[in-house]
Amino acid sequence: MSAFVVTGTDTGIGKTIFSAALTGALQAHYWKPVQAGLDDGADRDHVARLAGVPPEHVLPEAYRLNTPCSPHRAAEIDGVVIDLAQLSLPEVRPLMVEGAGGALVPVTRNTTYADVFAWWNVPVIVVARTALGTINHSLLTFEALRARGVSIHGVAFVGDANEDSEATICTMGEVKRLGRLPMLERLDAETLSRAFAEAFDLGDFT
Repeated sequence: MSAFVVTGTDTGIGKTIFSAALTGALQAHYWKPVQAGLDDGADRDHVARLAGVPPEHVLPEAYRLNTPCSPHRAAEIDGVVIDLAQLSLPEVRPLMVEGAGGALVPVTRNTTYADVFAWWNVPVIVVARTALGTINHSLLTFEALRARGVSIHGVAFVGDANEDSEATICTMGEVKRLGRLPMLERLDAETLSRAFAEAFDLGDFT
């Protein structure tokens, strides 16, 4: 493994939690290039708390915006112009990069995250919830990524088991099922690491 990008089928589905788990399992560096919304703390702060990696492995954002909305709009509200050149991948490896929301969230008025993923040219892991609506959201995400030539490494589910939905997504979407991270009653570095180890094969990421 040299670098992975993590995107989601929606916002608030556990993408950051999964990113923290994989960052810790691989002892990788973590980077979220654009943070939009700071009221509940930045995602890098949550990853630093949950991943169990050295502090220097959690890299600073390229852009840190106040408003919890799409980065293109958050930047406008803050009076910031996002320069895509500032989103070049850091050279450190191994590297875990987390997008914001879903694959088609706008980074600027003319560029989506999926466009940036295509530029980076590294495999993408799609995080999908297991609740109602996930089949549609997942298959649409796969289509959007493939339309831009983005390589999909696999799908990681978050939530309660839903065998039919998970199997349907992987079969119809022709993607590898990497595993499913359950909802945890107590969320900390120890419980997250244990849950990841039980649900995922680390060999799928190396």
